[in-house]
Amino acid sequence: MITTDVVIIGAGHNGLVCAAYLLQRGLGVTLLEKREVPGGAATTEALMPELSPQFRFNRCAIDHEFIFLGPVLQELNLAQYGLEYLFCDPSVFCPGLDGQAFMSYRSLEKTCAHIATYSPRDAEKYRQFVNYWTDLLNAVQPAFNAPPQALLDLALNYGWENLKSVLAIAGSKTKALDFIRTMIGSPEDVLNEWFDSERVKAPLARLCSEIGAPPSQKGSSSGMMMVAMRHLEGIARPKGGTGALTEALVKLVQAQGGKILTDQTVKRVLVENNQAIGVEVANGEQYRAKKGVISNIDARRLFLQLVEPGALAKVNQNLGERLERRTVNNNEAILKIDCALSGLPHFTAMAGPEDLTGTILIADSVRHVEEAHALIALGQIPDANPSLYLDIPTVLDPTMAPPGQHTLWIEFFAPYRIAGLEGTGLMGTGWTDELKEKVADRVIDKLTDYAPNLKSLIIGRRVESPAELAQRLGSYNGNVYHLDMSLDQMMFLRPLPEIANYQTPIKNLYLTGAGTHPGGSISGMPGRNCARVFLKQQRRFW
Repeated sequence: MITTDVVIIGAGHNGLVCAAYLLQRGLGVTLLEKREVPGGAATTEALMPELSPQFRFNRCAIDHEFIFLGPVLQELNLAQYGLEYLFCDPSVFCPGLDGQAFMSYRSLEKTCAHIATYSPRDAEKYRQFVNYWTDLLNAVQPAFNAPPQALLDLALNYGWENLKSVLAIAGSKTKALDFIRTMIGSPEDVLNEWFDSERVKAPLARLCSEIGAPPSQKGSSSGMMMVAMRHLEGIARPKGGTGALTEALVKLVQAQGGKILTDQTVKRVLVENNQAIGVEVANGEQYRAKKGVISNIDARRLFLQLVEPGALAKVNQNLGERLERRTVNNNEAILKIDCALSGLPHFTAMAGPEDLTGTILIADSVRHVEEAHALIALGQIPDANPSLYLDIPTVLDPTMAPPGQHTLWIEFFAPYRIAGLEGTGLMGTGWTDELKEKVADRVIDKLTDYAPNLKSLIIGRRVESPAELAQRLGSYNGNVYHLDMSLDQMMFLRPLPEIANYQTPIKNLYLTGAGTHPGGSISGMPGRNCARVFLKQQRRFW
């Protein structure tokens, strides 16, 4: 039996951030990670042993945006531990089959000038659109960096610039009602209200749908903030891949005396007298926590798989059932394709290699994006005409491949459980090795329509099905956000109102990670916010 102050289940980036803040206050922290490497969804690994180890791939997260909306990078001084960000400019390239493309740059003016070449009206509306969502982002940003139900903390985060943005979007009756209508409406409705050109609407719909919902879904318009972020703060990638963020956090945690133990699958949270006292791992070893246990995995798995039902019922008879029936997961997951390339793909719509610096979107129309997400709700694989999100990270960061060669990162939304194939394949989801490779073939075929030389460049490929991703990350239904990022499961409602403030009914048991406020993505905010709540509970004032 090993004893420490705090045990953290999972060494994903939020668990590591949380640990760093606790260690700064003198607490002893041990993180237990089930995989052989820390990082969770934030790792960069050499996946193809038959090729050069210089081919390194981001296994999940790649484009970083939200992390620049909080103080984690500065407060933890991660640059001191080797973290260097490379910013993408241009940030979006969406090629069309007609040889034309939508381009977005970090500069709003440059983006508008590009749009004006084919739609002067949409260029001006794009400027207004981005300004509106930038004001909205500034208005809600302070809420991201505070526990969602801590009103005093929230109020103290607001400065005059934030308040000006609040007034800009809700400073009159008409503005406030328009804001409410926008938030409860659908991205498709919002885009149709603002724009004429499908060349503008399609990539914006694809970006918004990154939260895991079709453009027609009411209440998912908040995803439009992703468009504004690419102009306000920009998108960037750590030099060396997303795993470089994890490596910097690991160095920081270890330098402060924290312990990170890998290959440690937690099987049970130990609860005595309605209080978490530690955990037990797969081999029977126990790790006792004098001050608390923090879970970096989702609340559903924590309470329905790791906490004894009797222990939970003693403190809250309804929580287990509410997690089972109230939290929503729409079956949308990711099929991930990584390719090693002998050279750079040539898209017929690109002006030069610099166009491929940022995100590449395959979105021919809003309907195209709609099908890519709506079919998943029916358990169907939308691979007849795939809409895609991809990156060629080596254009910006050549260190991730041998000289002159490249890597290709492809995200394809797919159902976790396939209709009609229930009970077959990996974990009964319907996914088999044969099926995932066939789907990947169709995805590559689609990409070849835009980059005809792509197939001739592929020297290695690795496909991970939604079921395999779920198995690797331990995520419920393969959802990398832990649960849907829908309006009814955000802010003070995430994952449920009674456990939205990182605390649980079991004393000394806390939550962090993508399933807590402010949600999924690379931000470190859930880790930082959880640490603040934990420290206040320990009477160690922030």
